Amino acid sequence: MTSSRTVLITGGAGGIGRGLAERFHRLGDRVVMADRDQDALTEASAATGGHGSAMDITDAASVSAALAEVEAAHGPVDVLINNAGVLNRHGALVELDAADMELILRTNVLGTFLVTQQVAQRMIASERAGVIVNISSIGGRQPTPGMGGYESSKAAVDSLTRWAAIELASHGIRVNAVAPGPVATAMLELGMPEGSPQREAWESRIPLRRLAAVADVAEAAAFLAGPGAAHLTGVSLPVDGGQLLT
Repeated sequence: MTSSRTVLITGGAGGIGRGLAERFHRLGDRVVMADRDQDALTEASAATGGHGSAMDITDAASVSAALAEVEAAHGPVDVLINNAGVLNRHGALVELDAADMELILRTNVLGTFLVTQQVAQRMIASERAGVIVNISSIGGRQPTPGMGGYESSKAAVDSLTRWAAIELASHGIRVNAVAPGPVATAMLELGMPEGSPQREAWESRIPLRRLAAVADVAEAAAFLAGPGAAHLTGVSLPVDGGQLLT
């Protein structure tokens, strides 16, 4: 594996984003963490050894400006990890506010589309092969009451993954997704600590009897971005401890 790749991770200031940055940094890659929270981005990039780039993934002009800055400072993007997303807007079908649903779709679907589109355009224009990995969710395939807005957006991300994979394959660009179950981020640990009834209820649905660790997600993304997955494209890889089997 080359150690000179430029890896762009959206949502880099969050818990999973940091884990992804740490994993690719250990591989010797140049890691650029993109986020719209500048203060959190500055702290996260310093903590992980990455570089920060301000980006609003829902704004095409912001994406374009950020990509130009990344290329000028670190070279063209070789690996894109679409990790940014809205996780905290939930509600039953008959109760979810329309504004919350719009925010979910703008961020998780439109945002993923915009960054994928612009990175792919740049790869094609420079005739460079590359890799795109989307962070999806098994919720796109296994619904949970009250989480349907988020889960619908992740079903769309899986579809976008397949769409991009089939159209970009001829350019040498592979597109896959990692689809975790619930992930034990620091934020989740605060609201659902080990041993709590809510935690035990989630873990009871998982054959391996634990939530995914951030490192599990990062390891899967690193695999899909690496040479061991050279003949994989259009795949949404569950990292769920077997939850989809139940």
